[in-house]
Amino acid sequence: MEAEGGHGYRVAVVGDPVGPGGRLRRLGEDGTPVGAERPVPDLAAEVGRREAADAPRWVWASTDELYPGLPRVGRCHDVKLVESLLLGQEGRHGRPRSLGAAWARLHERPEPPDTAEPGAEDQPVLFAADRHHLPPDTDPLAALIAVHAAQLRRIAAGEHPDRMRLLAAAESAGALAAAEMGHDGLPWSAAAHDELLTGLLGPRPAGGARPAVLTELAARIQEALGQPVNPDSPAQVLPAFARLGVQLPSTRSHELRRIDHPAAALLLRYKELSRIHVAHGWAWRERWAPGGRFRPEYVAGGVVTGRWATRGGGALQIPRLLRGAVVADPGHRLVVADAGQLEPRVLAAMSRDTGLTRAAAAGDLYAALAKDAFDGDRGRAKIGLLAAMYGQTGGEAGQPLAVMRRSYPAALALLEAAARTGEAGGVVRSQLGRTSPAPSAGRLFDDSADSEDGATPDRRAARSWGRFTRNFVIQASAADWALAMLAALRRRLAEVGPEPRLVFFQHDEVIVHTPTPLAAEVAAAVTAAGEEARRLVFGATEVPFPLDTHAVRSYADAK
Repeated sequence: MEAEGGHGYRVAVVGDPVGPGGRLRRLGEDGTPVGAERPVPDLAAEVGRREAADAPRWVWASTDELYPGLPRVGRCHDVKLVESLLLGQEGRHGRPRSLGAAWARLHERPEPPDTAEPGAEDQPVLFAADRHHLPPDTDPLAALIAVHAAQLRRIAAGEHPDRMRLLAAAESAGALAAAEMGHDGLPWSAAAHDELLTGLLGPRPAGGARPAVLTELAARIQEALGQPVNPDSPAQVLPAFARLGVQLPSTRSHELRRIDHPAAALLLRYKELSRIHVAHGWAWRERWAPGGRFRPEYVAGGVVTGRWATRGGGALQIPRLLRGAVVADPGHRLVVADAGQLEPRVLAAMSRDTGLTRAAAAGDLYAALAKDAFDGDRGRAKIGLLAAMYGQTGGEAGQPLAVMRRSYPAALALLEAAARTGEAGGVVRSQLGRTSPAPSAGRLFDDSADSEDGATPDRRAARSWGRFTRNFVIQASAADWALAMLAALRRRLAEVGPEPRLVFFQHDEVIVHTPTPLAAEVAAAVTAAGEEARRLVFGATEVPFPLDTHAVRSYADAK
């Protein structure tokens, strides 16, 4: 994947508000128009023709709005997503990102609301005449060209323009992949799903009744507690435990696991199976996986760290118990690839800590840490490293964290500098330049884990934000690598042929659905994409980013 502004030319494109037509205009590498605009009666046909002939970089306001009606393209510049990156870089998180909002800022006009932003429904509607929130007398194509050119200038003026160009290209490629995966869908076997659900829950109940297994568990919970309760109601369950002398702050799973009482174990099992029934049961399949395909609505860049979100369907949380329902079509295989220990490897690459880099190169990073500094205790090594990345200081993390600080000083220095920046109200950036929000953006996190006696609420909030920025630099940089890998994989799969299709992406895992004869070639493409992303994002690091790859019939078979 080349960074933003690579070979070829650009084409700005807008669709007709109604009908299949649209307008296009060729752009130079700096975003300035070249030649006259071209109205076309069939936008999809024209995009397909130009893509086949020249493979330009397509410039449009929003991939998720325009791309689903177009043929597949190789590259784009998504103005909405790039605007979000630039607003963050400029310390303006939370501002509307639509084309109309960007145009208004460019022309020093009042900004319109952006319905993609929290709270937008409470803002006054200034420009309601256009889906991009442009004033009625503004030409969408001219506005798109002006905003895109301004974005290129803002990228060039940044502290690390090459990194931001790469991030903009990767973010935009991710949006293409998200739309394509939503269109193609993840293979989902109704028969296998039924078999799994029946084994877990019993036969499908009529109406909205509880499945038989849940009904039985509810009765056993009531018996163990000695009174009738609805296991779905914390307001009933907590007093029932209290009457037995068991004080619980909530019915969250981690609280129940601390309790040595038969009802706690039963309630844990009930919650697990109830979650499957509600989130991925029979009704879910009818809504989200009709016709043998699960088609989630991915939201590229939906999380502030760069991770994706979904608009429903739970694509990012397919339970391990139900992975057997993801089954390749006859004559096909699922190539499943997982980047193990991704965030610790990111920390090693960013910090250039000699000891952590050596451990990462050894294969199992935690085992190497254990051998190097923890007397062979892999569990303590993992606790120490995770405590360092997530800001845990108390309990069992204290002693392993002290070992980490002595043995891997450069890695700990990077994390602690990020935490201090957050505590002071500053922002931190990922490897490619994605910027954390400032605390004033209203995104304070739960500070209940902070147990220092005597700390004021403001101090506890500052420490909480420091824990967030400590992990942001790692999690967001892991997202940088994952997006670069995804973009490279899209390109390499297209070189293999039209049949292999990327059908699933989750933080550090991808699935490609491919004809069986091409599985080995697809697996090689995945490996090469991971290596390409390592080089692009982290340069000449010695830290490997291996992808554990399996060609399987069912997702459950990928161990």
